[in-house]
Order: sequence, then C-alpha cells, then structure tokens
Amino acid sequence: MSSILIIIVGSKLSKKTRRVNLTNHYIMQLATLDWIIILGFFVIFLLIGLKVSKKAGTSSKEFFLSGRNMPWWLLGISMVATTFSADTPNLVTDIVRQNGVAGNWVWWAFLVTGMLTVFVYAKLWRKSGVLTDLEFYETRYSGKEAAFLRGFRAIYLGVFFNVMIMASVSLAAIKIGEIMFGLEPWKTMLYASVITVAYSSMGGLRGVILTDFLQFLVAMVGSIAAAIYIINLPEVGGLTELLANPNVAPKLDLIPDFNNRELFITLLVIPLAVQWWSVWYPGAEPGGGGYIAQRMLSAKDEKNAVSATLLFNITHYALRPWPWILIALASLVVYPDLESIRSAFPNISEGKMGHDLGYSAMLLTLPKGLLGIVIASLIAAFMSTISTHLNWGSSYVAYDFYQRFVKPEASEKELVNVGRISTVLLMVFAALFALVLTSAYEAFDILLKVGAGTGAVFLFRWFWWRINAYSELTAMVVSFIMALLFYEKTGPDFMLAIPGDYQLLWSVGITTIAWVGVTLLTKPTDYQRLATFFNSVKPYGIGWNGFKKIAQKEGIQLESHVGRFSIDILAMFLGIIIVYSALFGVGMLLYGNISTAVILLSVTLVSVLLLLRTWKKLTF
Repeated sequence: MSSILIIIVGSKLSKKTRRVNLTNHYIMQLATLDWIIILGFFVIFLLIGLKVSKKAGTSSKEFFLSGRNMPWWLLGISMVATTFSADTPNLVTDIVRQNGVAGNWVWWAFLVTGMLTVFVYAKLWRKSGVLTDLEFYETRYSGKEAAFLRGFRAIYLGVFFNVMIMASVSLAAIKIGEIMFGLEPWKTMLYASVITVAYSSMGGLRGVILTDFLQFLVAMVGSIAAAIYIINLPEVGGLTELLANPNVAPKLDLIPDFNNRELFITLLVIPLAVQWWSVWYPGAEPGGGGYIAQRMLSAKDEKNAVSATLLFNITHYALRPWPWILIALASLVVYPDLESIRSAFPNISEGKMGHDLGYSAMLLTLPKGLLGIVIASLIAAFMSTISTHLNWGSSYVAYDFYQRFVKPEASEKELVNVGRISTVLLMVFAALFALVLTSAYEAFDILLKVGAGTGAVFLFRWFWWRINAYSELTAMVVSFIMALLFYEKTGPDFMLAIPGDYQLLWSVGITTIAWVGVTLLTKPTDYQRLATFFNSVKPYGIGWNGFKKIAQKEGIQLESHVGRFSIDILAMFLGIIIVYSALFGVGMLLYGNISTAVILLSVTLVSVLLLLRTWKKLTF
C-alpha cells in the first residue's frame, strides 16, 4: 500500500518531491495521441452544432424544444449526460473521502422524487402543453401575481440559480486544468467555454441532445476504464487490497452506522424523510422542473416522456456511481489526507484546495491514450451539463421574460437571437463566479439551503386546487431569507449555532408553515383558470374535490376522468426498489459479499418483471 507515486517515478525522493515531479511530468508529457483524441471530440461537437443550426434557427419551438418530436432513449440519455457534469466525480470524491460511501445518501435520496416524477408528473407535464415549465404559472394561476411569478423566476432560476450551477461545474474544470495542464483558472474557462457556447448557440436543444448522447458514451467509457486501471495499480493492489486498506475499510458502509446516531440521522434519515420532497435542486426538482421538464416537454408524447425519465433515473442512480466511488476510495490510499494532496500539488491555489481534488489527482496515473479518453470524457461531461443549462436558461430569458414582458410581438427569429445572446452572457457570468468558488460541495450546499422548503409546493400545486401564485412566492422568499440566516457570512450567531445538518429542518419547517398559511389566507386562483387547467391536465386525488363542488355550484363544466393513482404509486415504488437493489447489489458484488449481492440482484430482477406487468396498466 505504499504510495503509487513511488513505483511510477521509481526514485528515492521524498513523497512530496515525487508527487510534484509526477504532476509536472504529466503536465509536460501529455501524448500526441491524447491531444488527437481530445481535439477530435471538439471537432465532432462543433460539426453537430453546425449540422443542426439551420433547422434550430427556424423557430423558437425548434431551438428550445427540438420540435417536440424527440424519442425517449435520446431524451433519457440527454438527462443523464446533463447530470454527469465535470463536478460530479469531484463531488462524489469529496463526499466519500470525508463521510464514506454512505455519505452519498445526500443525493441518493433524490431517487424518491425522481421516480415520483417518472410515474406521476411526467404525464402531467406533457399534458400541460406549455413551452417552458415557467409558462405553467400562467396556466395554473391567474392575475398579476401569476405574471410576476413567471417573470421573476425566469431571472431567479434562469440567471441566478443557473449561473451558480454552471459555476460549480466550471470550478471542476478549473481544478482539472490546474492539476493536469498547469493552466491558470481564467485560461481554463476561456478554452472550455468557447466551443460549448458555439454549438449550444448554433444547434439549440436538438444540438444539445445529440451531443449529449455522444458525450455520455465517452464519459461512461472513460470513468469505467479509469476505475479499472487505477484500482489495479501496484500501489493500490487490486480490488481486494483496496477494500482492506486501513484508510478505506472504515469508509465502505452503504448505510450510515446505526450506533453513530448523529451521522445516521444527518446522512440517511434527513435525506430520506425530508430532503427529497422539500428541497428544490436542479435535476431532482420535486414534481420535475428545469431541464428535466424541458426534456419531457420535448418528447413525442406522454409515453416517451415517462420512458425517458425512467431511463434517466435508472442510469443516474444505479449505473454511474461505482466507478467514481472506487476512484475516490483509491485516492485515500495514495492521498490519505488533505495535506498529502497539498504536498503533491503545491502550485494549486489555496482557495481551490479540497478533498475533491483527489479525483483529478488520481487521473494523473493513467497511461497515454487512456488519459486522453478520460480527459475527453471530463470535457464531455462539462460540455453536456453547461450546454443544457445554457439552452434551458436562455429559454427562460427569451420566452418567459423577453417575449412575455419586454416585446410580446417578438418574431420567431428574434426569440432565437435573444436565446443565442443570452447563451453567451450566461456563460460569461458563470465563468466569473466560478473564479471565486472553492469547492463543488460548497455550491451544492448553498443550492440545497436556498431551495429548502420549496419542494412541497411544487408537488402539491398539481393536486391541491387551493395553492396559488402567492404560495410559491412565499415559499421562494422565505426559503431565501432562511438561507441568508444560516449563511456564515450573513447569519446571526444564534442561528449559526444550530448544527449545520439540522438547519435544513428549520428552513423546511418555517418555509412550509409560511407558504401553507399564505395559501389559506389569500384568494384562490380564478375559477375559470382552474377549470381550464383541470380539463387539460386531468389531475387526480382528493385535493380537487373542493373545487369540483364549487364548479358544480357555479355551473362550470369539468371533464370527467378516471385516475389510476394507486397504479402510478405502485410503479413508483417498484422503480425505487429496482434502482436501490441494483445499486447496492453491485456494491456487494464489488465488496466480495456474493450471497448478499445475489439476493439484492434477484430482488432487482423480480421487481423489473413486476414493473413490466404494471406498465401495461399505466394510462397514457
């Protein structure tokens, strides 16, 4: 288990010196083959953008929704590619190094809302007929407050939130550039952004989706190949030796230790009991939203929307995590603590130093050719996420702000041009913000806190007629205030004294009480607007019974329909069982616990068969 760097360099230098030399060696000796692979992918992405640019520019619907005729498999892979960003392996590495494998429950818990989106909300979104998820506000709500909500969230989500997300992804690119190429942060952002902005602004959503497909394949091949190579390095010793290493063994639990009450509550109970339904987070929005909604709205029909979202959740949670986890565990052998990373890479700015660097550092051990593929995969991951967020954010700016409030008579060509200009500006803002961030987890934590407590209103607005625009405005404002109160640079001492992991509970509780109270104290949405929404979307559940009575009294015609809520929920739970049993079954297989692996994978198979039978009963 001696340092990997000792073997590779083959000298008797100190660990610090060896690691520095290795770093410089890889910066200076990136092979011609590696550059050919990297540049080849750049050219392909640009060609795709050029190929579809003419069609993308014909209309705003084509530019932002690819003509609403996309098949499920392309959309599903596009969703996966988007969530496979350059910062994701870094984030997982940060989590594993500090909290062990079980620490991943902070994002594994979002599978619950993911499967709820698959079997409940995907159909509703597709039935709504809106062009963006923000157009929903003036479909579901009424009055000036609905218009204000739409316009405000167009900027709040499309610019503010979106820039933060892209900055987090860009930060990972900066760290990769510093370690592997010795690039200054601003140079990394310049090089990484130009081509992404080029094909995103030319090809629209169709170009983004097509490049996403290629980028996902490259990213998966790269991460799996890297994991296999790294764990078989002599210094790591193979999978068995890796798992037995004293730095690694305490990190292997898939479920937080029951005996450590604090850790168990914060890593498992809170995410599973509260976080999944209460927190708005990009790609895991309760009820679907953002770029997930954009993909569902661009599907051919409801069935394709559901199938795409199912493929996304299975691939995102069950297929991708283990290569990242294995590399993160291997990094604990080579770089057991933060000081060892700092010693190996003394030229990395202190503001960018963190456990997330463990992933990039381990990639330096890769041979030529494979290194090129892996770097290309990271570039692909960066580009797929950034391009989606650029197109999604620019759709908000063009549709929900510019056309709705600035120039309602804007032509299709003008809307496309606004989308292209805002694409460039969003990238500029994200790059500038990335230069002041320190870690992917920092950005992840900020986004969780800002969105805490808003999730429930996104779930119930489809099924409780009483929710109105003021409900959402209240949730958004109060959650933001709570985030400021719990932020170390702005919050008072008595708020900051609350343990960090319990701050989420306070934010969720106060925000939820606030928006529910405002809902009951304000007037409901216009009855005619509610009737139109009900007849087009056809929501089920007891939450509309009150309105049905009012409609009957007022002589408002409501279309009758039969909901199959029980079937949808059964399918949702089967989907959750499939993913978790597959995820942990593969984990047990890697850990060498064959009997448990067989049981879990058998559960996966049985659940798949049951879901196939249930699928036939779903209504589309």
